[in-house]
Amino acid sequence: MDLALLRTFVAVHRAGSFTRAAALLGLSQPAVTSQIRTLERQLGRPLFHRRARGVTPTSVGDELAHQAAPHLDALLRITEAGREAAGALRTLHVAGPPEFLCLRVLPALAPLVGQGHTLRAALETGAEATLDGLAAGHHDLVVTTAHPRGGLFTATALCDEEHVLVAAPYWAALVDTEQLREKGPAALDGIPVVEVHETLPLVTRYWAAVFDTPPEARSLAATVVAPDLRAVLECVRAGAGLAVLPRHLCQEALDSGRMVALAEPSVPPLRTWFLVVRTGSLALAHLARAHDRLVEAAVHW
Repeated sequence: MDLALLRTFVAVHRAGSFTRAAALLGLSQPAVTSQIRTLERQLGRPLFHRRARGVTPTSVGDELAHQAAPHLDALLRITEAGREAAGALRTLHVAGPPEFLCLRVLPALAPLVGQGHTLRAALETGAEATLDGLAAGHHDLVVTTAHPRGGLFTATALCDEEHVLVAAPYWAALVDTEQLREKGPAALDGIPVVEVHETLPLVTRYWAAVFDTPPEARSLAATVVAPDLRAVLECVRAGAGLAVLPRHLCQEALDSGRMVALAEPSVPPLRTWFLVVRTGSLALAHLARAHDRLVEAAVHW
């Protein structure tokens, strides 16, 4: 059986789409379709159900993928080992939200630059756009808070990130902590809000987890909107209002007294970060090395 046909088949099986697989393989969509039809004729069985959006494997397709994919990945490892031995320079394309990428991911990967790697970072604020870029082959590895589904992606939980409700001391002095415990977010009425989007995604998530209620639009609206959490941090520290921030980002300001935690819930809200790659791509040595390094670094995050 032609290995090229099997490689194309596994790519389609993982991608769930002829078009997406073609982009990843550097082939035209008609070429991918032709190769799958050739393989189906050779086997005498259909491998995919054609749907309005993409394809789903038949039972025969699933069985063939289960048998073939590990061997194709092993062949890729052998090929990559040869490239590594020859000293080939490899570029790693990573993507994720700007503050997490800049403060966590890139510093952890920086030592790889001296080991034959070059790094290229893409700052993506939306999880959907980040995963679409990974699916299309624009990125090799992404960090996101969205847990992807489907066979195209393999996700590893990196760390849990605690979120804290914070404000500068001036605003904190106006908040009665006892009233906040008894009446909930009504005690925060009138305090300006600094957020990453008009829809208040971080505040809304915090309110639901801690106060079990959505923010009241009449009393809580974004006064400052900045798409980078580092900008949100600086605005809050300068006295612009309250915000919900990851603890790792604001801990220094809390320790120095330039920022105050307005609430200390017994069960703080957490957000999980995932490290995501295309399924099978960890057969690439440089990508596997970066993946392992991030997993090891995340133990201390």
